[in-house]
Amino acid sequence: MMTEQLSPQQLLRLYDQQLRGHAEVSSMDEFQQFGPLWRAKCRARGFVTYQTLGNSSGARLDELIKQTVAFYAADPQIKSFEWKTRGHDQPTDLSERLLAHGFVPEEEETVMVGEAAALAQPVKVPAGVTLRRIDNVVDPYTELLRAAAAQARAFGFPFGVEDFVNRLERNGANLELWIAEAEGEVLCTGRLELVPGTEFAGLWGGGTVPEWRGKGLYRALTAARARSALNRGVRYLQSDCTEFSRPILQRSGLLPITTTTPFIWRR
Repeated sequence: MMTEQLSPQQLLRLYDQQLRGHAEVSSMDEFQQFGPLWRAKCRARGFVTYQTLGNSSGARLDELIKQTVAFYAADPQIKSFEWKTRGHDQPTDLSERLLAHGFVPEEEETVMVGEAAALAQPVKVPAGVTLRRIDNVVDPYTELLRAAAAQARAFGFPFGVEDFVNRLERNGANLELWIAEAEGEVLCTGRLELVPGTEFAGLWGGGTVPEWRGKGLYRALTAARARSALNRGVRYLQSDCTEFSRPILQRSGLLPITTTTPFIWRR
């Protein structure tokens, strides 16, 4: 049965209603609500998000930022925390106020949302390449080591297996880890994370080792995750995309609905 294609504005409303606030922090080590903010901790990192800042603006917003910095600074285990911003939010001077409090912006990404069914069509891959989950095997640790090494090659910086292990321990029932491999070598990785209580799952961590880019592995792994999401009752997929992954997901049917920029405070 065909469903009505939603507009970017309708998808943005669903994103704001279902994916922001508590949904973003529920799988972390600890979290709490403070005014309009949700403040979370995960090992040595912190994370701040919100559904709306309400009437927090001007001096009131500055005080909220100051209190949040003090909250994380008081915990010696926290080395840094991210304040996640979105391009369509109010007030429009939030970025300037975060900069004034010592935050440093990272690269802006595009928030993409769309029907899982649009991405689920099979994609042909080169001969000898197979796609599979690695989180549901009897002993996943060796597989996670291989995936972490491939991610380090894909993204150009060290990637410890501890991140995979911690995600599985915290959120294993809602997390799937996928790889594309050939002749025992992991070539591409990606995660599917279901968001409990919503119609959504997220596509995260997609990366292909340099010599295998342009061969359809990322698209194929995305399609495999989309089919798995559909089988688990998910209707919509969401991803924060770099300039490299956005065109691939947009051709597959996801729509850009806003932007997101992480602002980082470091001790």
